[in-house]
Amino acid sequence: MLQLFEKQHGFRRDSVSLENWRNRPFNTWAFRNIHEFIPTAEVPATDNGVEEPKVDETWLTSQEIPIGDRRISISAVLQETYADTLVVMKKGVVVAEFHAPGFTTRSRHILFSSSKSVTGMLAGILAGEGTLDPDEPIARHVPELATSAFGDAKVRHALDMRTSLVFNEDYSDPRGDFARYRRAGLLDPALDGEPVETVISFLASLKKAQRDHGGPFFYCSPNSDALGLVVERASGLRFADLLSQKLWQPLGARSNALVTVDREGTARAGGGLFVTARDFARLGELVRREGEVEGRRIIPSEWVRDTVNGGSRDAWTTGNFADWLPSGSYRNQWYQTGNEDGAFFALGIHGQWLFVNPRSEVVIVKFSSQPDPVDDRLKSLNMALFSAISSIV
Repeated sequence: MLQLFEKQHGFRRDSVSLENWRNRPFNTWAFRNIHEFIPTAEVPATDNGVEEPKVDETWLTSQEIPIGDRRISISAVLQETYADTLVVMKKGVVVAEFHAPGFTTRSRHILFSSSKSVTGMLAGILAGEGTLDPDEPIARHVPELATSAFGDAKVRHALDMRTSLVFNEDYSDPRGDFARYRRAGLLDPALDGEPVETVISFLASLKKAQRDHGGPFFYCSPNSDALGLVVERASGLRFADLLSQKLWQPLGARSNALVTVDREGTARAGGGLFVTARDFARLGELVRREGEVEGRRIIPSEWVRDTVNGGSRDAWTTGNFADWLPSGSYRNQWYQTGNEDGAFFALGIHGQWLFVNPRSEVVIVKFSSQPDPVDDRLKSLNMALFSAISSIV
């Protein structure tokens, strides 16, 4: 088996570890097989999850599109951006797709921070049911966080990344805040001599910065894990069960999802979801249709409209992401482009995208295995790709 694996992937299975799984060449395999080395909880889909046949990719990949001052084939863009898969949906129907070698319509892939946008939708569902008020204090639902930076923050602050936290989201620092956060979620190996932490204990240790909550947009992944705990406590369901019952099954997802968990079983609501591209596209179509699928209301339309239109420009322009998305804003764990099409999206490190263009009625999912967690040049290239595809399908 090890010899067959090495022949298929160019390295031995036992060479993949928590130390290197996000690095190339290992990440191409690891991002599709996260459940083999990190604990997960299952998110059941519907029992009749029949997936439609694959759509031929030739038409899509052979197209040439304008990118800046050059014309380039979509195939070349996919290669340049380390694409694992691309699914294009028009008016709810898959019209084009691409799969890298070894990837199929049933292959799952880690979403990283695109998971946050799913958590935001769960909050909207509970808000519509009256079991969650975004203006409530986080600590009302999660008293373990009462003495942390979250102690005087509202759920709304976490939803919009406007909490005041002392936290540095530096993906490259092996001894920094983010590395410690990953270790608490079992995504990185433990360090000798370091106290064992869980997601909850890590969140409870975070301190408030020298500013009020509700100020500038400040991207900080722990917000989303705090939000994951809030939706669990408000609903009385574990995150995976809540997602299955309130969203994944009503949506009509065809494949079971997974979510990574820590040693206590706490889900990584901010980055641990693991799904198929087509099911993620179905979620995007649900949001494009303002929370309704096949005549059934799943997410309140008011929540969806607020999500795609309600972000604060002042918070964004004074925040820490304004340079790469100058016209953008952020609301309920989703990005708004601010462009004339009203496009909005979910985004995860290493190139995980869910892009929705309401004007062209297009939803695009792209999963990737970029070498670097964050690459502004590739983000811009992907955005140009999505805009071009939206105009030709």
